[in-house]
Amino acid sequence: MTMTITGEPKTNTVPYSDFAKFENQEITITGTVHNIRMMSDFAFVILRTARETIQCVYAESFSDYRMPPELKEECAVKLTGKVVAGETKDGGKRYEIQIHGIDILSHPAEIPPVVITKKQVQCDLNTDLDYRPVTLRNPKERAVFKFQEGIQRGFREYLMSQGFTEIHTPKINFAGAEGGANLFGLDYFGKKVYLAQSPQLYKQALVAVYERVFEIAPVFRAEHHDTSRHLNEYISMDFEMGFIDGFEDIMNMETGVLKYIMNLLKTEYKNEVELLRADIPEITEIPVIKFMEAKEILMKKFKYKPSDMKDFDPEEEQLLGKYAKKQFNSDFIFVTHYPSRKRPFYTMDDPDDPEYTLSFDLLFRGMEITSGGQRVHDYFAQVEKMKRLGMNPDEFDTYLMLHKYGAPPHGGLGLGLERLTMHLLGFKNVREAAMFPRDINRVTP
Repeated sequence: MTMTITGEPKTNTVPYSDFAKFENQEITITGTVHNIRMMSDFAFVILRTARETIQCVYAESFSDYRMPPELKEECAVKLTGKVVAGETKDGGKRYEIQIHGIDILSHPAEIPPVVITKKQVQCDLNTDLDYRPVTLRNPKERAVFKFQEGIQRGFREYLMSQGFTEIHTPKINFAGAEGGANLFGLDYFGKKVYLAQSPQLYKQALVAVYERVFEIAPVFRAEHHDTSRHLNEYISMDFEMGFIDGFEDIMNMETGVLKYIMNLLKTEYKNEVELLRADIPEITEIPVIKFMEAKEILMKKFKYKPSDMKDFDPEEEQLLGKYAKKQFNSDFIFVTHYPSRKRPFYTMDDPDDPEYTLSFDLLFRGMEITSGGQRVHDYFAQVEKMKRLGMNPDEFDTYLMLHKYGAPPHGGLGLGLERLTMHLLGFKNVREAAMFPRDINRVTP
């Protein structure tokens, strides 16, 4: 027997959105039995497909088919039936399938340890995460990550429309991009290497190649934080752009990205937005304040005494979020000109006041979701800054190739996917916005 592959993949199922085309016709769909509700002379079989749950109805009067007793929740099935229309409360149409036959493709070996057929998984977060391969089958739980797909898709589509090239950088590096002690070390064939804190050093190198680049990928931080806002592995959405006039160009690009993402969520991901009751902000423009101005606002308007004049603590970020909402009716606020001693070695100092940098953070509803700024592009300036910070430039000779052989003025940012998702969905813990979170206590499932 000879077989050929045509490159024409089959379609497993008919999406609910196409049911109107098949009204009063028989169709075949595949899915998993999500729930069975037995009535006196009929039964509802709720079928879970890739993105939807579809109501199917069994009754002996529909056909000669008889539903077998071995059909149970979590059976994978191929179901055949007639699409019929009913009326909704507002006079619209809703469709269901009258079952004519079910071919059982697989049976579960055990009953799931948590109930996933309710509107919401009703267990504590640790139990939810322990059984993540199961709890993600709940329609509301899985909608979180379809929604998150929309954020990544919007980031990618907008940047590609602006001439960016998608890149993939190494996750095993010779040194950390951010410096400090929050590095995961590895034994790499007898050499000490580290998991990437950021794609920073590589995306800068590629600015001289493509001018505008972006990456959506995991980064790793060995931070000993066990809080509701920290993960040790998270998805960073990064971009870097060359030939900028100033770091304001980067903030403008991010504002455009966010506008596009929010519009895409409201249109292409409307079902998930409604199911999750996502609070999608309207963005026209984003206010900007300087770091020291923000500190003064905290002290004068909120009577808050900062403990650190180099950065913001979580309470300060929350207060600045309230300020942005009240003063500008904005869920976002850019804070610029962070102190030089707090920013990484590649950040450009403000020529008007070298104690501060041409950098920024973006706060969303009182939490930092982005760090970015203009980078040092001059070779001698970068070497001098490294030495001033006690670094050995010889250890960064491959990174400094960018500067030594010529680099355009450039800058970029990193945007935390899980934190953005968390606040759009009103979650209290960032782990709810991570498919399989990794923190200081969790490396499974």
